[in-house]
Amino acid sequence: MKMKTALTTTFGMLMLSAAVMASAAGMAAGDMPVVKPLRGTVDSVDSNTLNFTTRSGAHQSIGLTDKTGIRLVSKTDIASIKADSFIGSAATPQADGTLKALEVTVFEPSLKGSGEGHYGWENADGSTGTMTNGTVGKLSGKANGRTLSVGYKGGEKQLVVPEDVPIAYVQPGKVDELVKGAKIVVFPGEDGKTARGVAVGKDGFQPPM
Repeated sequence: MKMKTALTTTFGMLMLSAAVMASAAGMAAGDMPVVKPLRGTVDSVDSNTLNFTTRSGAHQSIGLTDKTGIRLVSKTDIASIKADSFIGSAATPQADGTLKALEVTVFEPSLKGSGEGHYGWENADGSTGTMTNGTVGKLSGKANGRTLSVGYKGGEKQLVVPEDVPIAYVQPGKVDELVKGAKIVVFPGEDGKTARGVAVGKDGFQPPM
């Protein structure tokens, strides 16, 4: 199957327009549009259709098009987060205004700017938090991890990254990496019938977002 992937399409970009509107309107986190990805394991890819089993055991199918962005996700560590890195992070808002990271994804430089913004995000356990995609500015080290300034168009957030949260590296992927048993995160399009993006774990890795 030959399919073209768009380098500028990735996880947060799936709801980028909604994120921009939320930012412009100054919405509180609880009022933001929420991205709700699907998470599961690949069963097969047949005739441009991705068949997968969700974490709850349900069998689902979704179409793949030449505009579906495939991203390969692999494990890395906190040392890979540097000043000027472009990152994404699902997080929990804290009382002091900071965000506590649940995971951090570090994007390959060619993907810098993808999904830039701050918006609502449904976590794997069904809870609602936030997703922030932006460029790392100031970093400060602490005993329990790092605190990062993450800047994006229209704002900046302080992200606290505990040492024990999963850190992943994201790069452009290919459809043929959607092999049986691969762990995936699927981002449905507006019609719910086709995928705007799929994150696939490398060598059995579970994409943490």
